[in-house]
Amino acid sequence: MLRTLLSFSRHSFFCLFLLSLISPAYAHSPLTSRGEEWYAAILSTLLLAIVWLLYIVGSRRVKASLWQQLSFHSGMIICYLAVLGPLDEWAKTSATAHMVQHMVLMLVVTPLWVLASPLAQFHAFGKWLVRLWQPFLLMVRYPMLMAYLHGATIWFWHIPYFYMLALDNVWWHVVEHAFFVVTAGLFWWSVLKSNHLQAHWALLASLLTLMHTGFLGALLTFAQSPLYGDTRSLADQQLAGLIMWVVGAGPYLAAACWAAARWYQQRLRRQPASEH
Repeated sequence: MLRTLLSFSRHSFFCLFLLSLISPAYAHSPLTSRGEEWYAAILSTLLLAIVWLLYIVGSRRVKASLWQQLSFHSGMIICYLAVLGPLDEWAKTSATAHMVQHMVLMLVVTPLWVLASPLAQFHAFGKWLVRLWQPFLLMVRYPMLMAYLHGATIWFWHIPYFYMLALDNVWWHVVEHAFFVVTAGLFWWSVLKSNHLQAHWALLASLLTLMHTGFLGALLTFAQSPLYGDTRSLADQQLAGLIMWVVGAGPYLAAACWAAARWYQQRLRRQPASEH
């Protein structure tokens, strides 16, 4: 069963690529979009297809486990649907859909990619790719720094001016998504791939992110007027805040519990046997 799912995932990007060209259900289909949205759809499709192809070819040279491959392919499928599917069209008019799209990218897609550990597959293409992400590998040694960077990105793009800028301009929307994916990827890598000596920092980073995203969600939920234009529904904004506050807390809380367990085990190993 697992091999069947994996075989489907390996070839699914071809199907999704064709669907992006022919299906009117996709908001940013290259055939249904016009003007700048057409160029953004083409760029997004090509970037995802190139990354996907590189991984597939690299996985033939450097084998990954079935679960790692399934994790990566699942993340790619979900990312494709979130960015180029109907959800992106709904996000233009609905704060709830916009929030769901962001949560999918930051709390589903990027953790799946991190758990897939795809760098070994990309390494197969030469040292030039290693040089490309070497600075990022140095950064993820510091979970709190990544938490600050990711947190600043989240708050920046929820400032009303920049929130509306991303909605009104397709290229700024692409930039917004890129910031979310990159900083979330760095954050999850620093937490999920931290060594046992960094477990306490991973715990603090997870708790910090849990608290400030919950606070932002509460601000949106209890606001007495629309923060993103008078034409926006207050109820829709409050539901978006509730999703961020309650649903979005789940992955951060799970990461904090996991980091706390690792830290506890590390403390136990450090204690003399007589103290157990």
